[in-house]
Amino acid sequence: MSNALILAGRFLLGLYFLVPGLMKFAAPDMHVALMEMHNVALAEPLMWVAAAANVAGGLLLISGRHVGLTALGLVFYVLLVNLLLHDFWNDHAGVSSEREMQNFIKNLGILAGLLVLAGHSGPRPLT
Repeated sequence: MSNALILAGRFLLGLYFLVPGLMKFAAPDMHVALMEMHNVALAEPLMWVAAAANVAGGLLLISGRHVGLTALGLVFYVLLVNLLLHDFWNDHAGVSSEREMQNFIKNLGILAGLLVLAGHSGPRPLT
């Protein structure tokens, strides 16, 4: 049962990154504008890096390849997104601080899931 639950969680976390990654490729201007609204330097090249990281990370989680390393890489990615784009402590015109706080906390839950997945994906002692 636990293997099925880990597989389902890994698949859903993979989708969480894959779909937004594909959306970044489909509508790059919208995502660059969001990053610029939050004063992210080098928004356009970073958006393309984020798109590639989302798609690659999502596919790796879904396929079950390099899960521990991928999950830890995505932890780093989520931390960057939280600090750069969900900065509820700053005022941005047209951006709701309450919504950014909600996204920030939601991402902490995603981060927690990635940490658990990374912890379950490491080498196992022989029993």
